[in-house]
Amino acid sequence: MTRPGPGPARPRPGADGHAPPPAGDRSPHDLPERLERLARLPAGPERDRLREQVISSLMPMARRLARRFRNRGESDDDLLQVASVGLVKAVDRYDPRQGHAFESFAVPTIVGELKRHFRDHAWDLHVPRRVQEARNQVRRAQQELLQPLEGRSPTVAEVARHTGLPEEDVILGLEAYQAYTAVSLDAPVPGMEAGSLADTMGTEDRFLDLVVDRISLRPLLEELPERERRILFLRFFRSMTQHQIADAVGVSQMHVSRLIARSCATLRSGMLTGV
Repeated sequence: MTRPGPGPARPRPGADGHAPPPAGDRSPHDLPERLERLARLPAGPERDRLREQVISSLMPMARRLARRFRNRGESDDDLLQVASVGLVKAVDRYDPRQGHAFESFAVPTIVGELKRHFRDHAWDLHVPRRVQEARNQVRRAQQELLQPLEGRSPTVAEVARHTGLPEEDVILGLEAYQAYTAVSLDAPVPGMEAGSLADTMGTEDRFLDLVVDRISLRPLLEELPERERRILFLRFFRSMTQHQIADAVGVSQMHVSRLIARSCATLRSGMLTGV
C-alpha cells in the first residue's frame, strides 16, 4: 500500500515574523544589499541609477498586486500605473535600519495606494470618505449575513447590528451604491418599450425667471385703461398686427402705435421704480 506523500509545506515566517511573499512577489536575492546601499548613497547620478534598477527589478511585484484589483472598472494599464506609484513610494520610504523585510513594507504600501485610487478617483460621483467607508462596511456585512440568513437580504437594522453602525449610516451606505457608477442617460428604462432615461427627466423651465416680473407686472396692467389693456392683449397674446388691432378697436393704426408705445413706457417705468 502506497503511503500518501507529504502535503504542501507551509511557509515559515521570517525573522520579522511575517510569512515570505508569494512567488510572484519575491524580489531579487541581492535586494537587501541594494536597498542598504541605496540608503547610504548621497543624492546624485549614482544613487539615481541604483534607484531605477531597484524599482525596475521589483515591477513584477507591482504587476501582481495590480492584478488583484482587476474587473473593478479600471483598465489594467491604469492599475499598473497606480501600483508603480506605490512601489516608488515604498522604495523611497523604506528604511533598512528598521530590521523589516522590504516586502512586508512594500506590499501594504502598494495595496494602500491602489485602494486610495479607487476611493478618490474611481467613483463616478464623488461622495465623502465617511460615506464610502460606510458603503464598504455595508457591502461586507451583506455578504457575511447571506449564509446565516439563508439567502435573504438583511434588513437595515440587521446590518446595523452586525457592523455597529447607526442605521442612518447604513442607509447612506446603501444609497452610495448608486454613486459608484453612473447610468447613461441613453440607458433604457424598465417597463418602457421605447425611450431612455433622459426622456423621464424634467428640463429647466425657461419661463421660471419671469415669475417675479409677471407678479410685479399684474397690478400695473390692472391700472391701465381697459382699451389699452385690450390693445396690449391683442398685440402680445394674440399676435395681431397694428392694422388688425385698429380695425378691431375702431381707431387709426397710428393711434394704436402711440397707445402701445405709451402703455409699454408706463409699465416699464412702474417696474423700474416699483410704483
